[in-house]
Amino acid sequence: MINLVIPIYNEEVLIRRLHREISSALADLDEPWQVIYVNDGSKDRSVALLRQQFLARPHETRVVLFHANFGQHSAVMAGLAYARGDYVVTLDADLQNPPEEIGKLVGMLDQGYDYVGTIRQQRQDSWWRRWFSRRINKLREWITPVRITDQGCMMRGYARSVVAALNQTREVNTFIPALASLYAMRPIEVPIAHEERFAGKSKYSMYSLIRLNFDLITGFSVVPLQLFSMVGMTVAVFSALFVCYLFVRRLIVGPEAEGLFTLFAIVFFLIGVALFGIGLLGEYVGRIYAQVRERPRYIVEAVLEDEGAESAEVIPAVELSQRSQAAPR
Repeated sequence: MINLVIPIYNEEVLIRRLHREISSALADLDEPWQVIYVNDGSKDRSVALLRQQFLARPHETRVVLFHANFGQHSAVMAGLAYARGDYVVTLDADLQNPPEEIGKLVGMLDQGYDYVGTIRQQRQDSWWRRWFSRRINKLREWITPVRITDQGCMMRGYARSVVAALNQTREVNTFIPALASLYAMRPIEVPIAHEERFAGKSKYSMYSLIRLNFDLITGFSVVPLQLFSMVGMTVAVFSALFVCYLFVRRLIVGPEAEGLFTLFAIVFFLIGVALFGIGLLGEYVGRIYAQVRERPRYIVEAVLEDEGAESAEVIPAVELSQRSQAAPR
């Protein structure tokens, strides 16, 4: 069984075409498959279209409906919790990664690899996204143990063993491809095609991309804190030496006011370093605060699955934490 996990957020113009292309791409695979659509609090007609899709093809469609918008990675984690297949492939709904590439990922999983990462060839994104992605990849490789060539590509393949490990992860803020690369025993990366978005626009703003990479760096390494500690010690040593220099100069030259603006510049620089350190420390404290509250990653309002063509399973709130940690039933 092959499960496809696709988060949906305001994608009404793409849902029908998306499923047609998936069906066409998987027709050549001699394996049963099912698509798990996770509606992440869409405000357009996405829910109605997903319900129509489920009623039309209940055996190959499952729909998980969120109570509100919880974010792309929470939607993917919910899809992994409901996936029962031996292989799971995640992808975005924007059709920038053609469904025809799914067969390539399944082929790698058949060869014994338990995690198949992807590298987008000839990316059709704006220049600033490509530039920002290259810079953040370099920074991440320097700071964290995570080795992902193209961290922004959602189309990836996971074996059941890696999916089981991901479902046991209790972190509130996480980055799924990075976790999978650490959990996998035989990871591999393959190139895939990348096309222009068929319709709509990207849901990731510059702020969202920055926040995502903050979560990635602070979630997998304490190197930023260690670096800042060393910077603080270095600044303290130079400050002490500078105070000694000023004291000796005053004894030799006498009082003078010419260096007043230099002192102001130094003070402002040190204030900036201190504020940056407080902000960095706040990122880690914020992650701890979010974790200790133990709130569920997401709230599932209903699940449409093949237990009668028009049935919907409503998940009580008391079961949410268990659903987010292990596959249901």
